[in-house]
Amino acid sequence: MIKVLYEDNHLLCVEKPVNVPVQADASGDMDLLTMCKDYIKAKYHKPGNVYLGLVHRLDRPTGGTMVFARTSKAASRLSDSIRKKEFQKTYLAILDGTPKEKQGTLTDYLEKDSRTNMVRVSDPAHGKKCILHYEVLAEKEGRTLVRVHLETGRSHQIRVQFSSRNLPLVNDQRYNSRAKRGQIALWAYDLVFPHPITREPVRVTSFPPESAPWNLFEVKHVCETKP
Repeated sequence: MIKVLYEDNHLLCVEKPVNVPVQADASGDMDLLTMCKDYIKAKYHKPGNVYLGLVHRLDRPTGGTMVFARTSKAASRLSDSIRKKEFQKTYLAILDGTPKEKQGTLTDYLEKDSRTNMVRVSDPAHGKKCILHYEVLAEKEGRTLVRVHLETGRSHQIRVQFSSRNLPLVNDQRYNSRAKRGQIALWAYDLVFPHPITREPVRVTSFPPESAPWNLFEVKHVCETKP
């Protein structure tokens, strides 16, 4: 059962479960796009195929806020808003370590190896410029809860930018050599964007589950006291 965060005739905003692919892939596992189409089909008794536009993605291990378009016009306008950088994406992450600064901006050029699906810090000639802003929310037992505002949205951006500074995400099997088995500490927490029809701001927020590794911090309380 999917968790719906916002819904109208043009949009469907949901909370993506962890370890669920956004769309069908080689694994054959149930994907979020199909789950959402099934939800629309059942709720509104839609015959035949249901249209639902995929306009952005999250990595399979990452859970949190996502928006789908219920019409082709909405999909086109949402895609245009993304190109114009009108989407404000905020993530929560737990770092394996503690940054020297309580807040800051990370700027790198990242290059992706399509064969291995790995991303690394490169140079301007080969990589794409990536920028994020972070703020420390809490520290405990050598780990740090941070809120991350993405200025660019590159593949694995948050994971690689922090890992390259010896601050990898907790339980990140790809970029943290110290990682243990468990759920990666990355969550798409807050998403703000202009409604494709009214242009009024739409805001959807979800919090990570109260289980490891998130239960080290009172995440919801910390976020609400540090808006």
